Amino acid sequence: MKINSFLARPFAGYIYKGIRKDIQYALADQEKIFASLLKTGRITDFGKDHKMDQVNTHEEFKKAVPVRDYEQFKPYIEKIKEGKHNVLWKGRPIYLAKTSGTTSGVKYIPISKESISNHINTARNAILCYIAETGNTRFTDGKMIFLSGSPELDRVGGIPTGRLSGIVNHHVPGYLRKNQLPSYETNCIEEWETKLDKIVEETLHQDMTLISGIPPWMQMYFDRLIEKGGKKAADLFPNLSLIIHGGVNFEPYKARLFDTIGKKIDSIETFPASEGFLAFQDTQDKEGLLLNTNSGIFFEFIPAAEIFNENPTRLRLHDVKIGENYALIINNNAGLWGYNIGDTVKFVSTDPYRLVVTGRIKHFISAFGEHVIGEEVEHSLMKAAEASNIKITEFTVAPMIQQGKGKSYHEWFVEFENSPADIDAFSQKVDQHLRDKNIYYDDLIRGNILLPLHIRPVRKNGFIDYMKSIGKLGGQNKVPRLSNDRVIASALENFTE
Repeated sequence: MKINSFLARPFAGYIYKGIRKDIQYALADQEKIFASLLKTGRITDFGKDHKMDQVNTHEEFKKAVPVRDYEQFKPYIEKIKEGKHNVLWKGRPIYLAKTSGTTSGVKYIPISKESISNHINTARNAILCYIAETGNTRFTDGKMIFLSGSPELDRVGGIPTGRLSGIVNHHVPGYLRKNQLPSYETNCIEEWETKLDKIVEETLHQDMTLISGIPPWMQMYFDRLIEKGGKKAADLFPNLSLIIHGGVNFEPYKARLFDTIGKKIDSIETFPASEGFLAFQDTQDKEGLLLNTNSGIFFEFIPAAEIFNENPTRLRLHDVKIGENYALIINNNAGLWGYNIGDTVKFVSTDPYRLVVTGRIKHFISAFGEHVIGEEVEHSLMKAAEASNIKITEFTVAPMIQQGKGKSYHEWFVEFENSPADIDAFSQKVDQHLRDKNIYYDDLIRGNILLPLHIRPVRKNGFIDYMKSIGKLGGQNKVPRLSNDRVIASALENFTE
């Protein structure tokens, strides 16, 4: 046993004990964080604009501070970029995390000296919970690969600015950095396929024990390993034992990913965002991710059906119910107030507070009032695929609206690893699963308003080529599971079989 693994277990036990204690005081911690945020918020431009000096309760806060998305926050961000102090939080941010927005172009999310620990420590805590529960420390002695954005930072208004994964890269502890791959130079390569080839070259003959990243880009790495090394990862890296993933639901990728690796290995799911590290998998035995209730974020929840209402219901943590779909709203110690991050979640437990991510607010299909969400399409396709031993590489769904009753349908663009022998029979199974999951969709099929869904096979590597064509291959970019328009679908028509 090497020094890393020797020290990891007692440290993991210490941190794990603290997390279990936090679980018991989740509601109290949320109230303390709320009071602390208000205290600092009152001295800021935002706080003065919203009369936070008169706010003491959550009811008063809801009246004073409306829910906002980035576009509505942008005037305050612009002040920060101009060099002003005490705009959203005391002083100035220590970083601006740059991320792509669908309507706002590039977004700049503030990270303060108080909030940076949320990003760093939560990732650490996810790993330490795994160690404490499983006793597996062997991976800490091997090489660990982190598929991330470039760590090179620009300056905007004098503030270091870059992708969140690149910012976090600067805070990897020294005892892990010597085991970290790829090299700094390789991580700085912007062009994804060039970077991927270099990563494969650097890792091919190493003792890789852990990999972290978004599932589709991990899949590309393992595929490229087979091309270059002639073997699956399990043969090249016999000590590979852990995957850390986030950004998208793991289930649609899991079967093919493990098949490409050559064996099933343990995994840890995380829920990071530029706005904050929101939740993480704290156990291998229970469903869902543990909400980060004691890490500088005060959470609010809006019933998903109300998110576009002028005055939606805003719930605190103690008001949530298991099984209901909520839009996630955050208030944090970097100065985001009533901020709609765009994700929807559903609690699977309230003791402790564990949730699953169900989709994106703007990623749904409701061309006919069906309001189909990401969780439902993923469930329906994966259930049919598992029953038929079919592996899915990638997919997305869009409405096909045609004139006349009973002519429109949902069009599914699916890239198969192994295609169904009978695509029509497979489509019928997926359609039935979706009807079972969504009563509104079922009503539209029964009423002959919609035809059953159509599956349109995408050629091998079609999604990769599509992402390349729009300049979003690699990094933290991902294909939306579903859209209420045909922008993506129209582009994908060029990549079908």
